[in-house]
Amino acid sequence: MKNVFSLITLLITVSLIGIIVIQYSWLKNVVAIRKDQIAEKVDMVEFEVVEALVGDKMDAYPDLPLDVFPRGSEEELRELLGVKTMAEMFTVDEIKSRFEKAFASNGLRGAKFQFAVVSNANNLGPELATPEYEKHYELALNDTANYWIHVWPLVSFSEESSSTLVPQEKLYLIIYGMQDFVLRSVSGMIVVAIIFTLIIIAAFYLTIRTILTQKKLSEMKTDFINNMTHELRTPLATISIAVETLKNEKVMASREQVSQLGQIIKSENQRMNLQVEQILQAAQLDVDHVLKDKERIHVHQVLEKIADKFSLQVAEKNGSLVLQLAASKDTVSGHPVHFMNMISNLVDNALKYCREDESPAIEIATNNFKNKVLIRVKDNGIGMSRDTTLKIFDKFFRAHTGNIHNVKGFGLGLNYTKKMVEAHMGSIAVESALGKGTVFTISLPLV
Repeated sequence: MKNVFSLITLLITVSLIGIIVIQYSWLKNVVAIRKDQIAEKVDMVEFEVVEALVGDKMDAYPDLPLDVFPRGSEEELRELLGVKTMAEMFTVDEIKSRFEKAFASNGLRGAKFQFAVVSNANNLGPELATPEYEKHYELALNDTANYWIHVWPLVSFSEESSSTLVPQEKLYLIIYGMQDFVLRSVSGMIVVAIIFTLIIIAAFYLTIRTILTQKKLSEMKTDFINNMTHELRTPLATISIAVETLKNEKVMASREQVSQLGQIIKSENQRMNLQVEQILQAAQLDVDHVLKDKERIHVHQVLEKIADKFSLQVAEKNGSLVLQLAASKDTVSGHPVHFMNMISNLVDNALKYCREDESPAIEIATNNFKNKVLIRVKDNGIGMSRDTTLKIFDKFFRAHTGNIHNVKGFGLGLNYTKKMVEAHMGSIAVESALGKGTVFTISLPLV
């Protein structure tokens, strides 16, 4: 079974890792393809705007046959015709507006860009530029991954008519933040992929946890059956021996021995009935029934009865049971029988798990906190580890001493106690350390 579970865990883990790797590769390819698509759209936008700007620029000049003019007279003609540069024809906002509209119409609304118009004949800097062009140009020279620099000539490629009269200019366009733009465009797919991956991981986790829980429960039930078999076998064996002894004629002739054997049989029978009753109570525990039969209970009176009940057992072990009833208000609403049982279980455990080298010292104290009464059961027993304290309220759970039958029980007492405390609208907490004893604190609302 263990090998099968390990194999299943390994296969699921490998499959999960494979799915994550494939999804990562797929998303990486999607991002790359999307980046290429956006780059193509950017080229289309640039070509569209540049072509429109050049067209507007060329339309401003008459179509003159240059062969009728003497060679080298282009400068005079420009001055004569009043030829304008791009900076003289358009403003920064006009060109920016054209790019924004073109980006929006091509599905790239919100794209970030800077531009400048530079004359080939002027080396002093841009004739026309956006306010942050210089800053982004410097950044673009060092960060080619997130910045794209495109240069477009702002002239007609035709050699005819008066194209040579038009000033030779270039448009420098800087596109930036495209990596974030690409990721935003595929963010929906990335989020969906991550959600489904997390769902698969969660399902894997729940599956493994459920298998481990079932395995743990199976082991606990097996231990419970072993303990139950041992606990029931002991009184049965004692009764069987007593019955066989009664068949002896000498024993039958002695009324005193017959009475002693009868008392042993009765005692063992009662013990076995109590064990069976404990099992049945745990299986058929009805919290609603507990809630229905509640009545006003004085906690101090119950604790005094419990002290009397365990006085002989404490005396047998040369121990002490001290009551420190400091609560000024001790009236709660509860079921009289179950209320006494849940406190008795704690005292019983304190006696069961006492140290061999030291007499048991049990202290039961009460205090008031706000509108609650606190019942504190402290012992100097063997204590528990932190891992054990996290599990002691689980049904069938017993500490490692449960496999050694010097301590009797089925692992149902503390589970019953916790359920009863909760049925009384209270809470229970435990503090313990190995070799230093245990403290149980029950908090119950006052009437």
